[in-house]
Amino acid sequence: MSSFTQLSSSRKRLLGALLVVGIIGVGSIGVGGAVASEPAPRAVVDLGEAGTFAILSKSGITDVYTSAISGNVGASPITGAAIHVTCPEVTNGTIYSVDAEGPSCIVTDATYLTEAVSDLEIAYTDAAGRTTPDFINLGAGEIGGLTLTQGLYKWGTDVNISTDVTLTGTADDVFIFQISKDLEQASAQNVILAGGVQAKNVFWQVGGSVAIGTTAHFEGTILSQTMIAMKTGATINGRLLAQTAVTLQSNTVTAPVE
Repeated sequence: MSSFTQLSSSRKRLLGALLVVGIIGVGSIGVGGAVASEPAPRAVVDLGEAGTFAILSKSGITDVYTSAISGNVGASPITGAAIHVTCPEVTNGTIYSVDAEGPSCIVTDATYLTEAVSDLEIAYTDAAGRTTPDFINLGAGEIGGLTLTQGLYKWGTDVNISTDVTLTGTADDVFIFQISKDLEQASAQNVILAGGVQAKNVFWQVGGSVAIGTTAHFEGTILSQTMIAMKTGATINGRLLAQTAVTLQSNTVTAPVE
């Protein structure tokens, strides 16, 4: 008879509890595979007027025709001449500029754009400043192949999505990803929402640049301190909110339902 089977039932239960605690502890610091623990609920990031945009940039939007954008598009303080999307590419939304330059359908509203860009910066600071992360340096920055539950995730490195990553939970669950460097998603890979998770409750705060690979699909709001580059045929159910440029290459951008 093994030494374990000779233990009393109470000691077996104690050892089992310690083993579970150990597994959860490993998952919470990002060693190993899928997340094991269930963190406390988080408050959403308040986007303010920035949340009324599908794409908002401070230094311009380039576009390889044809893209399909559902939601508002705007750039400020750069002039409208730096907005290269065309009127037919934007549906269920308006193209806003600080002046009369740019596409023929442009609406000039510098005040609105100034407020929206200010709110973008405030939202970025809010997301970056959230404390007590539930998961630190999960996967050493490689989250492809993982299934993640709601919470606050923090990395001091780049983050890569080399294969599909799944965010699972309920319609009220909030995901906030704090990434100090770059975010890169490989071509033809997907961010998948499962169990009722909503794109409006998913926030990616990125201290560096963002690159969404060719034909890849992304979910959630991207708050980037620098540029966001969508590669050929990539799609997003979310928002592209960049403090420098946004580059499009025949992409589909759909603002999430609020």
